[in-house]
Amino acid sequence: MDSGKQITFPLMMCVGAAVIGSLQFGYNTGVINAPQSIIEDFINNTWNERYNEPIPSSSLTAIWSIAVSVFSVGGILGSFSVGLFVNNLGRRNSMLLANVLAFIAAALMGFSKMASSWEMLIIGRFVVGLYSGLSTGFVPMYIGEISPTSLRGALGTLHQLGIVIGILIAQVFGIDSVMGTRDLWPLLLGFTFIPAVIQCILLPLCPESPRYLLINKNEENKAKTVLKKLRGTTDVNADMQEMKEESRQMMRERKVTIPELFRSPLYRQPLIIAVTLQLSQQLSGINAVFYYSTLIFKKAGVAQPVYATIGTGVVNTAFTVVSLFVVERAGRRTLHMLGLLGMAVSAIVMTISLALLVGLSSTKSPDNLIFSDNATKPYLSLQEVQGMSYVTIVAIFAFVAFFEIGPGPIPWFIVAELFSQGPRPSAIAVAGLSNWTANFIVGMGFQYVEVLCGPYVFIIFTVLLLVFFVFTYFKVPETKGRTFDEISSGFRQTAVSGAEKHSPEELNSLGADSQL
Repeated sequence: MDSGKQITFPLMMCVGAAVIGSLQFGYNTGVINAPQSIIEDFINNTWNERYNEPIPSSSLTAIWSIAVSVFSVGGILGSFSVGLFVNNLGRRNSMLLANVLAFIAAALMGFSKMASSWEMLIIGRFVVGLYSGLSTGFVPMYIGEISPTSLRGALGTLHQLGIVIGILIAQVFGIDSVMGTRDLWPLLLGFTFIPAVIQCILLPLCPESPRYLLINKNEENKAKTVLKKLRGTTDVNADMQEMKEESRQMMRERKVTIPELFRSPLYRQPLIIAVTLQLSQQLSGINAVFYYSTLIFKKAGVAQPVYATIGTGVVNTAFTVVSLFVVERAGRRTLHMLGLLGMAVSAIVMTISLALLVGLSSTKSPDNLIFSDNATKPYLSLQEVQGMSYVTIVAIFAFVAFFEIGPGPIPWFIVAELFSQGPRPSAIAVAGLSNWTANFIVGMGFQYVEVLCGPYVFIIFTVLLLVFFVFTYFKVPETKGRTFDEISSGFRQTAVSGAEKHSPEELNSLGADSQL
């Protein structure tokens, strides 16, 4: 059966319903940035009403920083809780139940202005972060387990597509002429209610993961029925055989907890790869661009920085679609390396253009530094400003484009490919924790590092990108077109070569001896 016949309406409906969770994650990542000054005014006014005095600058900065960063704190806790939900409730039901958090968050943020409470805003951001952390585990796992092997990469890319569409929607909704106003910003933040309602309508129409039904619940007939519906054919013997083989492998090993995942020689290499790929996504500098692109464009002399930022979102979305069509042809490893190398080159060009802009500014106004928060308008000629501005815009667009070719989508779904059914939930939880932690570090630390490094801040990311490129070249296997068991067996063979370092008793305690 060719891959075209494997794309059925039930399969795409299930993937689409799941990806709504990805869209929520992206939307809530980008939504808080555009209305920053308006929300700060709300915090100031609320403080004034309570204490009859303007809010101190330090207190305003602290409250705003907490409101932004607490989203990542919720994401860290949510991602680490993925295994608890999916193992007990299943993949689909876990996604459905998580919407309770989306509704709570929407209510807290949407009514925070009416209640004159920035505390509600902060709690709402934490709750929606918790929801997003869970979704980054649920969605790739569900999509990976319902997809045919030949389409797993392409459909897995849709998780990242959902994220970038969510970011783009947040950027568009956040402009002044839509919902980025003093009256409508609570609706902007509470919009998360709408996708949650849509997902609650669609998910009950979707089946549970056939892998979960067969391997976790031992419901073979139900799993076969679901597969027939998803594949659009009565011949699902190949899929059933693959899952049964994976089930037999699981029966020869104990259920893998997170501590066992770290201790087992079987899972050490794939775990290192999974975590490093997640770090390569977040430490690439992409969130520095997403969080601060408007500021960067402004300091680079771009006339309409908000619209340039939206342009970044459009490029982001377009190249995610490109990745969707090429990931099964070029392979995960190749695209990831191409993306990392392209981002490194783009970061160098971005650094040069910004550094030249600072140099031009300093020759005409020695006290003026482009990358200082206290910078005044650069004393540049219109031609100089436009030239450097265009180079900066192109460099940022290229940076985002290369991100979506590889480091954006691939780390999310390759984790599900690197592990069999037993350790997969724990592995995805650990990988998600790594991703969110790195996200938090970049989001909180970039603005301080940028003050210290000025236009050369992206050199740090360039070095990291090259390190991740070398790691991918030497350590990351190609998973295109391979079954879950074929991928796992490759790591088992690697573990065999080091088995003499472990006693039979140790391997047996980890449930690994029978596979070695």
